[in-house]
Amino acid sequence: MYKKIRTIITFLFFTTSFFSHAQTQLFDNIKVDSLTFVKNRNSINNLSNDFFEKHVYTEDEGEIPYRLLLPQNYNREQNYPVIIAFHNSSRIGNDNEKQLEPLSKIWIREEIYNKYHAFVIVPQFNERSSNYTKDKNEILVSKPFNDIHLIFGLLEKFQKEYKIDKSRIYLVGYSMGASTAQNLISISTNKFAAIVSVAAVPDFSNSKALRNKNIFLIHGEKDTENPYEGSLKLFEKLKGNKNLVFKTYNELNHGNITIPLLLNDEIPNWLFKQKK
Repeated sequence: MYKKIRTIITFLFFTTSFFSHAQTQLFDNIKVDSLTFVKNRNSINNLSNDFFEKHVYTEDEGEIPYRLLLPQNYNREQNYPVIIAFHNSSRIGNDNEKQLEPLSKIWIREEIYNKYHAFVIVPQFNERSSNYTKDKNEILVSKPFNDIHLIFGLLEKFQKEYKIDKSRIYLVGYSMGASTAQNLISISTNKFAAIVSVAAVPDFSNSKALRNKNIFLIHGEKDTENPYEGSLKLFEKLKGNKNLVFKTYNELNHGNITIPLLLNDEIPNWLFKQKK
């Protein structure tokens, strides 16, 4: 009965949001069993990492290994969107391999690669790219690591070497990677067109500047590792942002939140509609 009532409330909220041009809040009751978990992850993990070129960005203060996916039928004279995909903390290292987690590899699924033409940059950090602490309200919040400027250097160098659509630079991340994406858009709100944040610890440091940004927050209500309340609080702080979507998976936790996102085009479809 509760779920039926919640579904009705969700529909009414969505309808109200649409007509009032306020932010949108969505709920999904999907559950992920062990078979679905293994099937969806294997479908992505079995795709070859070789689609992504290996590169290393270096400057005086340090270096970042990264992988690069070129658009299908790449044309050097054409401007393409750029997607920067950030990994979670279990992928920290410098082997230039581990950062290709399932959410980063959705871009090489045939149906995605054929339809959504973009550069995909997947950097790897050799330490935590975002660190967590509690604020005065005891909410866990994120702060960028000291070398976050390397991402801006990488992007600046990249746009000198490749023709990109500067109005369509996107950030995507899961867990620590989602927090890093929030850190970056908080530091330089005008540089990025949109962000997809999956199970992040939020960054409230520049929330006023985010009130008109294209933001897709995704979080599992049963997440205890990066608490759901953080995304809920960010959603509340950005009240009135008509470009904000907050999707709650009522039955999912930190470990399985990406599973429903791996075999559909929900993230690419939303991202490619966004521009600065």
